[in-house]
Amino acid sequence: MAKDPRGRKALTGRPLRLAAATATACLLLTLTACQDDGADRADDGRASIVAPGRPGEKSRTLTPEQAAKAKPDDSPNAADHSYVQRMIEHHRQALTMSALAPERAATDPVKRLAERISAAQKPEIGAMQKWLALHPAPTAGSGTTAPAGAHGHGHDHGSMPGMATEQQLKELSDARGADFDRLFLKLMTAHHEGALTMAGEALAAGNNPAVEEMANEVVATQSAEIHRMRTMG
Repeated sequence: MAKDPRGRKALTGRPLRLAAATATACLLLTLTACQDDGADRADDGRASIVAPGRPGEKSRTLTPEQAAKAKPDDSPNAADHSYVQRMIEHHRQALTMSALAPERAATDPVKRLAERISAAQKPEIGAMQKWLALHPAPTAGSGTTAPAGAHGHGHDHGSMPGMATEQQLKELSDARGADFDRLFLKLMTAHHEGALTMAGEALAAGNNPAVEEMANEVVATQSAEIHRMRTMG
């Protein structure tokens, strides 16, 4: 996997191919012939769709049915459902940790960081919950779908990358002042690094563009916050 100029692993390959495929699909479904005198209609009077050819090839005129068949299958797979379900719990722990800062942190930068984390991750939880409502995960062995937010794959959230243990959360809750700041930055940095690991797995193995977009947002936001926390610590 390539590295960008700042040394972080660049998430290349499949996400770029998926983005290109998605763009092609959108073009297939929306681009119509724009000549006058009804040139964008098939012989039977139905609307036709112009599909651009590959370099050096002519464009093709497709019926809506042919265009639908040409669209890549972007339905969610197990990796997509696993990522969304697990990341909701991952984000919730970050909110729990951040909620301790106003009364315990010694410095304003730590308090502001906690505020930014909460402001970013609350809406992300909402977006992921809405996605699950639209795409319920299949229940193992039943052929049915699990309710939104249910954990149909039996995840052990304590084993997720970067998650703080119950003991660590208690220590953070008991800490005050400089001790709190130091422990908060340590635990939250590890927490964010775990989120990057999970996002990378989703980008490598997932199939749904909406999940890809959510994972890329996590990568962008939390990479920047990791850098900020390391300079603070």
